[in-house]
This record gives sequence, C-alpha cells and structure tokens, in this order.
Amino acid sequence: MRSIVLLGLLAFATPAHAASSEQHYLDLRDRYITRFSKAKESDETSKQHDAALNELTGVLRGLVGPVVIKGLPAEGKSNVDTLFKGDIGFGHLDGLAFATEGDKQQAVVTTTTLLKHWLAEHRRDPMPQETDAAFKSDTFYYAAIQDAAFAKYAELPITKPASVSAAVAVLGVRGNGDLKGPPHEIDVVAIQGEKVYFLAATEAIKTAEIPACEKVWKQMMAKKVPEDAMAKEDQAMAAYTKCFAKEAPSQSWFAAAVKKAQGQLDLLPLR
Repeated sequence: MRSIVLLGLLAFATPAHAASSEQHYLDLRDRYITRFSKAKESDETSKQHDAALNELTGVLRGLVGPVVIKGLPAEGKSNVDTLFKGDIGFGHLDGLAFATEGDKQQAVVTTTTLLKHWLAEHRRDPMPQETDAAFKSDTFYYAAIQDAAFAKYAELPITKPASVSAAVAVLGVRGNGDLKGPPHEIDVVAIQGEKVYFLAATEAIKTAEIPACEKVWKQMMAKKVPEDAMAKEDQAMAAYTKCFAKEAPSQSWFAAAVKKAQGQLDLLPLR
C-alpha cells in the first residue's frame, strides 16, 4: 500500500516539477538577457555570452531529454542564439536546435510549456495564442528560427500518427528580400505528449508559378490605391498567396510536396 501511495505522489508531483524546471530555465534566460543587453561589446563579453548560451543549452537538454532525429546531429544546442535585446534573431523559440551543414535541414525540439510561454512573449507580433492557429500562421515560422521572413503559400495535408496530438505542414518561401516566387521550403510541426518538434527543410521541393495567381498579383499591383508602394505590395502578396493555397492542390507537383512533408514527419521519433 505504501508503494502505491508513493507512486501516486510521484505521478502527481511530476508536472509541477517539470513546470518548475522550465521556470528555472526562463528565469535564468531572462537574467542573462537583462545582463547582456546592458553590457558593452568586448571580447570578454563575447566569451561570457557564449558561456551563458552553453549553460542554457545544458538546462534545455535536461528539460527536453534525449532526441534522435534521422539525418541530424545527436546533440542539439540552444535555439536562442543571442541574449542581446535588439540583435537580429533575438527571441527565437526556446528549445534545442539541430541542423545539417548549411542549415538545409533544421529542427527545434521544445516543450509545450515553453512553447506557450514563447507564444505569449510574441503576442504583439502579432502571434496567435492557440497552438493550432500559430502553426498555420506565417508569424510562427518567421519568428521561431533563422533571421529571415517567411511567407506561407499553402498547407500540406499530412497524416497524423496516432501518438501525436497535432501535426501541421506548410509550404512557403523564406528570405530577406522578395518573398514572391515558387515556394520550396517545407516546415512541419508536431506535438507528442509534452514534446514539440519543428522541422524546416529549405530546399525541400521544386514547384512552379501558377498562372491564375500571377494574374491576381498583376491586377492587385495595377490598382491605384493604396498609393503607398509597400502597402500595395503587401495586399498583392496576401491575395497572391491566398490564390496559391486554393490552386496548389490541383498542381502536378502538389502530391510530391505532400509526400515530402510526410517524409519530414517520419524523421521524428514519434512511434
């Protein structure tokens, strides 16, 4: 009887322990952000910054646990790569990052608690606060990794494994300049238990422009209002990607894109 009661107490205590561990990471991260955001640049500051990231990596490894993703390194490092507020890339998704050489294949593994906290921190971006909505938004894929913007062109209908509570795949374009063009990046997000997996393949598929959507783009750009060129291009891009999402399933390359996305999901240790 005593052992049964003890097991019950341990089971009850586990979520609280996990939450306190994650809070320890967040408190440590925030203290370092405050410290380095006030520091002057120097070789010594750079060394201390690297040491801080290494410490955060160690804490994250304890939180996330062992991760095996096919084709990626066995050990991840902190996906938060700068603790200086105002730096390009500040505010990436808290988690362990894995990548092939040249970052053609990237992954971030985190926990649902850290994900929800991160979504709240990016509320003003604006970032959807519900995970399902966040996984379908351009903002999530832009803010989570790298330092380049992301435009979502279409969702890819992948089959969700039975052990997974959520699985979303998107097709899009990432870059620091013009985001209009045939999409080639496939990103996949999945949640299993308390673990969240995010995979990004930058050159995953070869697609093609869709004539009907090119027509929509030209019509939007030909309008006299708004007069502001940037606002006009934003509106044209929104109409163009909406058209692309509607027309994509009928394109000859779409089945290959879905298969590639499913293959991305299969790289994860979900079974």
